[in-house]
Amino acid sequence: MAAELSPDVTLTPTDDGAVVLDERSGRYFQLNRTGLLILRSLLDGRSADEIAADLSGRFPVTPDRARSDVDRLYESLRTAGLVTG
Repeated sequence: MAAELSPDVTLTPTDDGAVVLDERSGRYFQLNRTGLLILRSLLDGRSADEIAADLSGRFPVTPDRARSDVDRLYESLRTAGLVTG
């Protein structure tokens, strides 16, 4: 589930996570710290299972729930045209 930021998309880390700007539409999206961790992991080429295992090791969440969260965020980013892959 490796991903790349779409052209014309800018990722800017903040104290609370990140802001993602779609320069084509001018729309901003906000990610919390966990969302940023997931996105960076996807951009680094890690699999959804690897990311879910990392999340369930860091936070009180089951691997199945973590995997569902990773899949849902990836699909939201992809549907919004912010990532490809």
